[in-house]
Amino acid sequence: MTIIPQDRWVDSPGGHLFTRTWEPQQVCCDTPIVLFHDSLGCVELWRSFPAALCAATQQRVIAYDRLGYGRSAACTSPPPFSFIDDEPTASFAALYTAFQLDQFIALGHSVGGGMAVHCAGHYADKCTGLVTIAAQSINELRTRRGIEEAQAAFQIPEQFAKLEKYHGDKASWVLRAWTDTWLHPAFETWSLKPALERVNCPTLVLHGEKDEYGSHRQPEQIARYTHGPVHCEILPGIHHVPHREAETMVVGLISQFIARLGV
Repeated sequence: MTIIPQDRWVDSPGGHLFTRTWEPQQVCCDTPIVLFHDSLGCVELWRSFPAALCAATQQRVIAYDRLGYGRSAACTSPPPFSFIDDEPTASFAALYTAFQLDQFIALGHSVGGGMAVHCAGHYADKCTGLVTIAAQSINELRTRRGIEEAQAAFQIPEQFAKLEKYHGDKASWVLRAWTDTWLHPAFETWSLKPALERVNCPTLVLHGEKDEYGSHRQPEQIARYTHGPVHCEILPGIHHVPHREAETMVVGLISQFIARLGV
């Protein structure tokens, strides 16, 4: 049977947040999987992945648009360089309170993976598992070159229109929040290491072999510095969006990981 998602708006100090929940017919446990989107992402851009994950795991899946993205309230100021570190006390904190999360599994893609890491450490007694997909752990040259190429591509009106489809009049802010931050000289030394060292729960690290925004150093550092049990998979032939390029395989790996958690 088709899983029909439920939409909800959540209040936060910065404005309303858009959330979407996929609920299985029979909930096997009360530990939802919370999705953290990437730098240009939003709830809609997870596409069919949340429903597939919900069906495979029989667990509730919750996704949300951070402030400034998708259907959530707009932001007028550029994000601070601490925006990844701040997520546990920013948009996620509002979602955490509104959904009364007793326990959760954090799953993040790209920069959302870094935010998931921070939330796993900040809410260490609540986060039972962590999944990162194509996450960055450092700002390496390959990361910046990939962003520069994307920045040039979005100068083409047809490409920029794709951002506007999902972010509306917030599209320019979304693009600049990504490019201006990651390409700024002051952000070159950014590292996820301090946050990784606060993670004690089991972790699954997924990374595409051909990821255009990060070499194998990215998943290797995530696996090296977390303190809980870690399983790392380099996905052959896959680029930066594994859950879209190989949804069935990624859902299978995550389902196996969650089954091992025993939640």
